Amino acid sequence: MTTIGPDHVSDISTGTLPGRARVTDAMAEAHQLFAGVDDGNVADYIPALATADPALFGLSVVATNGDSHDVGDTGHPFSIQSISKAFVFALVAQELGHEQVLRRIGVDSTGLPFDSVMALELNGGAPMNPLVNAGALLTTSLVPGVTAEAKWDRIVDGLSAFAGRRLVVDDEVYASEAANNERNGAMALLLRSYGVLKHDARETTDIYTRQCSLLVTAHDLAVMAATLADGGVNPFTHERVVDATVCRDVLAALAAAGLYERSGLWLATIGLPGKSGVSGGIITVAPGKGGLATFSPRLDAAGNSVRGQLATKHLSNALGMNIFASAPHPDHD
Repeated sequence: MTTIGPDHVSDISTGTLPGRARVTDAMAEAHQLFAGVDDGNVADYIPALATADPALFGLSVVATNGDSHDVGDTGHPFSIQSISKAFVFALVAQELGHEQVLRRIGVDSTGLPFDSVMALELNGGAPMNPLVNAGALLTTSLVPGVTAEAKWDRIVDGLSAFAGRRLVVDDEVYASEAANNERNGAMALLLRSYGVLKHDARETTDIYTRQCSLLVTAHDLAVMAATLADGGVNPFTHERVVDATVCRDVLAALAAAGLYERSGLWLATIGLPGKSGVSGGIITVAPGKGGLATFSPRLDAAGNSVRGQLATKHLSNALGMNIFASAPHPDHD
């Protein structure tokens, strides 16, 4: 069977973000426009997340050249949750390569909620992408390491390299999630029963729970997103975290399924690969330009930050970040 493999990735740039003044003004405007929006609710299915202050709201943009812009509560720590899936997938893609990632994990959207068991059953026990929980569990199990602790160390080291600083676990969130993760545990056992998951199901669930409990800020997430935008090089530390081909695979998966069953609407509205988390964080990546992160704990029914979506749409339009936008060639005006 003929497969579609990655072409050679040359040095490609989609341009740069506008000047500092324009970015600063657009972010201030977005924060002012949407800070008063009180639609949505704080996640409460994990007790430790239910105590989040719904008034928190932060916006951070980091360019690939290292310029950074922050408005609001960008230094407030919160657990990374599902956003971790994108970066653990990057670590696994670096290890496995393009063909193995497509064969073992997939990149297609399920069209169903992130914790759907039906999506797994309908696909013969194989997850369809690394961003739903079943796919994330499999991805975590594929992280290099013979033991659970070796895998965990690789995850912490890798995500810390993306962030440019050492990340630590929020023990309260971890304990709260570990006491309420029966569904993830059941999905790991189902993956194991289908022969898809080779690692111990309980250990895999525990590692996944810990990775979701890592503490980040909106600024950290913008740096992590900017690292994906910069072909895998952290714009502050200048460390190469993953290869450019890996970034391309990650961004493709984010475009297809980063906002779960709302992914198509997200692309049509915002036009950027993105990923959300139930703590209220959202990352978006403008390839070659930089990363945008928002933080606001009020979520819609799909588990995506309400203010974050509004602010991201505003900034994507105001800063020319939409990767689907184009203008006629000057000779055709």
